Amino acid sequence: MMNRLLLCLLCLGVSVMLEGDVAAQDAPVSGVSERHRVIVLTDIGGTDPDDFQSMVHLLLYADVLDIEGLISSPFGDGRTSDILRVIDCYEADYPNLRKHSERYPAAAQLRSITKQGETERAPYAGFRKSTEGSNWIVECARREDPRPLHVLVWGGLEDLAQSLHDAPDILPKLRVHWIGGPNKKWSADAYQYLVDHHPELWMIESNSTYRGWFVGGNQSGDWSNKRFVASKVAGRGKLGDFFVRQMADIKMGDTPTVAWLLHGDPSDPSQPSWGGRFVRAWQRPTMRLDRMPVQRDQMEVFGVLELVLAIDSNAAPTKAVLVVENQRLEGHLGDDSAVHFRFCPKAAKRYDFRIESDSKTLDGQRGSITVVNPSPGLANHPSADLPNWWTDDPDMKSSEGPHRGAKTVNRWREDYLRDFESRLNRCLP
Repeated sequence: MMNRLLLCLLCLGVSVMLEGDVAAQDAPVSGVSERHRVIVLTDIGGTDPDDFQSMVHLLLYADVLDIEGLISSPFGDGRTSDILRVIDCYEADYPNLRKHSERYPAAAQLRSITKQGETERAPYAGFRKSTEGSNWIVECARREDPRPLHVLVWGGLEDLAQSLHDAPDILPKLRVHWIGGPNKKWSADAYQYLVDHHPELWMIESNSTYRGWFVGGNQSGDWSNKRFVASKVAGRGKLGDFFVRQMADIKMGDTPTVAWLLHGDPSDPSQPSWGGRFVRAWQRPTMRLDRMPVQRDQMEVFGVLELVLAIDSNAAPTKAVLVVENQRLEGHLGDDSAVHFRFCPKAAKRYDFRIESDSKTLDGQRGSITVVNPSPGLANHPSADLPNWWTDDPDMKSSEGPHRGAKTVNRWREDYLRDFESRLNRCLP
């Protein structure tokens, strides 16, 4: 009897040890308490190569995330082929990555969930037509899975807006983390559609917090943007070398959306995380004028300026373009005998405008506007109309220079870069 009891206890011990080994192998890293469902919308392949860096980072953590979609949503250049270039590098490093975790997905699986999204800016309505990418968002969101679907937006909002227009029933399932800022100026119409028609969307609008990934923090020695790439990234497999070929220093401006899932509490953006800490959004800043602005007019940075300029209804223009810096914004001819332009400023400074049109009423009109930073007190007035919307902390204590909220990211610089280095080392034999 005693021998049987010892045998049972021995077997039980072996079972517990085996379960412990499995748990240790599958345990989430970097503070991840659960496997998050993820879709990424990226303008990779466009004018800014930092999306390539962020894609390398994402794939190195693919064993702790359930990546369900990689969607090309570019402005101009950039297609799925650019995502596939990174996956090719991942495939070369895959045998070494698998030695560290069997949960790394095969390259074929990643290719199968790579989809083409919208390639043009949304019109004034905020949506245009369904795409392979927008349809994939809908399909994933409607799957029978109790977990929310995290939509990480590294570029424009066009495919997200289209998916919600086509299938508003998916809204409760979505958790959106958007790197706005400069991206917002190209996506003002899709953005305004979401604010006006889907105000209950769960959204983090990161217009400046994300900059803490590469601005500020400990930049000494190997922690600097350039030295880290040279000493810790170069030579780390195909992925590491691909990273270096894109840029010789760290930018990775979209990576905070991923880091937010790796270390922190994604259910509560007000809590500290590698991707930043956020506050409930106040009423989204907008300014509507029925004239060209003048320099004494002021608006909040990252807000939306809408110009509504009257025209002769008997001689409607066929061309109306608002020119501001490197943007040429097509006007929308409304039912109100007016041309509508939307513009989103990405920095606190003066902007100058001019109009090119075949309408004598519009052509040659000029204007200016002064853009200012948000008041810190706005964080005390969250919008009741946007109950799930979050944005950068306007408190100067969280700012890195002009970048509000950036210190809530760069305070973790050594931690997230050290973890990234350990991931890159997995690519080595």
